[in-house]
Amino acid sequence: MRLFILSFVALISLHAVAQVPAPLYRDPMTDGAADPCLVYNPFENAWWMLYTQRRANLETADVAYCYGNEIAIAYSEDNGKTWRYRGTLDLEFERGKNTFWAPDIVLHNSVYHLFVAYIRGVANHWSGKATMMHYTSGNLWDWKCEGPVKLPKEDVIDATLIRKADGVWRMWYKWDNKSLFADSKDLFRWEGDATPAVSDEPHEGAKAFRFKDSYWFVTDEWRGMAVYKSDDLQQWTKQPGRILDTPSNRKDDYPSGSHGDVVVVDDKAYIFYFTHPGRRFHTKDFHDENGNIPYELRRSSIQVAELDVINNELVVKDRDKPFNIYLPNK
Repeated sequence: MRLFILSFVALISLHAVAQVPAPLYRDPMTDGAADPCLVYNPFENAWWMLYTQRRANLETADVAYCYGNEIAIAYSEDNGKTWRYRGTLDLEFERGKNTFWAPDIVLHNSVYHLFVAYIRGVANHWSGKATMMHYTSGNLWDWKCEGPVKLPKEDVIDATLIRKADGVWRMWYKWDNKSLFADSKDLFRWEGDATPAVSDEPHEGAKAFRFKDSYWFVTDEWRGMAVYKSDDLQQWTKQPGRILDTPSNRKDDYPSGSHGDVVVVDDKAYIFYFTHPGRRFHTKDFHDENGNIPYELRRSSIQVAELDVINNELVVKDRDKPFNIYLPNK
């Protein structure tokens, strides 16, 4: 009987730290999930993951699979452990097939505000002028286009927002491989100049968040993520090295982590990010005789890891060890 009890306790303990699936999510329609952004949907009692739906399973010239994207939805009804595809958001506001990248979403006065990069049309090669578009919704499904965000600079992507202690919203965005910022009281009218918040290294996909009494700012340097720390959201100190700059032994969790989101739950924080598991280096690809990037180098997966603060530095816990994730319904 004692052996049975011990075995039962061991089974419960094993279940409590059950390995989070790896990869956490692959898009079943295009296999090109990237740039995840999480939000709790109280109307469906589920967590939503919005993401750039790259068209990775289509044979297209050069990087055309990164254009013509919609913003897709995956949902989780088990507090973030497993995810299923739900569809896409209807964001088109003009005729034709157009491109949407890298959403960020916040809730303000019972209204959801979505900020997303928009490029008219579809290109074969990296090109096109990006506009930061603003949408509002009361239910996360039906979105009203509020028009382009008037920022100090044009041709911008990758918004990340946080509400300051004084109630004012701050948005950082990428311009010319730098992170600039602007402030707003209502998320419609923005004030700021072109002074970079972070500009020491080229980057994209920044994420700002507060965790364990400090503000943090992580940026995608295409070989892992740089980390900055601040007490006032104004002055940022860069910590040595990068996070998610090395692979783990988990399936698809290599070569490095890119453009993610962070969800803070009390004293825990989880970073959701995407990988190019078929590549030796994140930016390393090549073209076949047709000028196409092979499928194995196009596809991408979503992963998750747990964050911690040790010796005043933000670190990623050992991704090879089993861990549990719990995103509460709220």
